Amino acid sequence: MLVSAKEMLTKAKAGKYAVGQFNINNLEWTKAILQTAQELQSPVILGVSEGAGKYMCGYKTIVGMVEGMLEELNITVPVALHLDHGSFEGAKACINAGFSSIMFDGSHYPIEENIAKTTELVNACNVLGLSLEAEVGSIGGEEDGVVGAGECADPDECKAVADLGVTMLAAGIGNIHGKYPDNWAGLSFETLDAIQAKTGDMPLVLHGGTGIPADMIKKAISLGVAKINVNTECQLAFQEATRKYIEEGKDLEGKGFDPRKLLAPGAEAIKATVKEKMELFGSVGKA
Repeated sequence: MLVSAKEMLTKAKAGKYAVGQFNINNLEWTKAILQTAQELQSPVILGVSEGAGKYMCGYKTIVGMVEGMLEELNITVPVALHLDHGSFEGAKACINAGFSSIMFDGSHYPIEENIAKTTELVNACNVLGLSLEAEVGSIGGEEDGVVGAGECADPDECKAVADLGVTMLAAGIGNIHGKYPDNWAGLSFETLDAIQAKTGDMPLVLHGGTGIPADMIKKAISLGVAKINVNTECQLAFQEATRKYIEEGKDLEGKGFDPRKLLAPGAEAIKATVKEKMELFGSVGKA
């Protein structure tokens, strides 16, 4: 069954490792991630953006698909189904649909409005036993139309939001969604250190995990990051593997592409990417 991300992230922060959030876009992605997590005995968070939610026919469809896979694939590791960068209305919709974890991205609101909306969701999630992620200081790049330049969060604002009782906090420290530009200045560990000093034991979240050098990932974990999001790297791996399959001209004896075989190389590429990241994050064997 789906679980809140609270216990897995509390253990991760105490143990100085991070749980990976891998965004899903279809059945193949979901199956590949779950199978890899089970093989490596790693807890995992399945992320769903609002755009992916619409593509996959709605949040209730996603809950049904994931819960069915957990049973049919005999998945025993902890799995949280998490709304990624949710709007206020999107967060409420996912709560009603049966998600076990929610992110409300109020970073584009004035801090007072961010706090007010987050407070309402804290109350709802506490009643239902769901985990809740909040964000302060927008993440660079674009995610489902939400654009950020990679600002660094104010540690005092982070404390104000953390004190509301959220489960985890995403704080901008110069990280970016998508590919990192050549002139990227890197993560601001000074900001991260100050945020952890203000927020104490609260698990911190690093968005934009694709493209961040391994040494920066490990240092971020040492400074309180307990959840790292990966999406672009899986997209690129899936795209490249599928492209190669098509270019090889395998048309299954002239019968046209079998979609199951067409998507299989991409799914294997996602498994390899997820395995590499779980090993880097230190979550292998932590289920």
